[in-house]
Amino acid sequence: MTEDRVVAWRTAVEQELGLDVDTETQTLDALDELARQIGQDVDPELAPRTLFLVGVAAGRAADPSAAAHDFAGKPAALARGWQADTERAEPANDQGARR
Repeated sequence: MTEDRVVAWRTAVEQELGLDVDTETQTLDALDELARQIGQDVDPELAPRTLFLVGVAAGRAADPSAAAHDFAGKPAALARGWQADTERAEPANDQGARR
């Protein structure tokens, strides 16, 4: 897909949804990487749902663009260890350890 098509589609969607988003390329790259990781290590059908959940979480943050970039890394790490054996797996985010 060409960059022009990506920008045109993103702009059209933002306008249709009434958003004035200043999304950094780095954030979009992180979301693309997350979708690839989910598709490769978990299930391709779960990528759109995962991106939706990241979007919902980011939308609740004070700075949604920064949060989307930060939040994309959490499920990506989870996906990397999803089907790995215990010794090779990256530990999932331990919610119990949070304060």
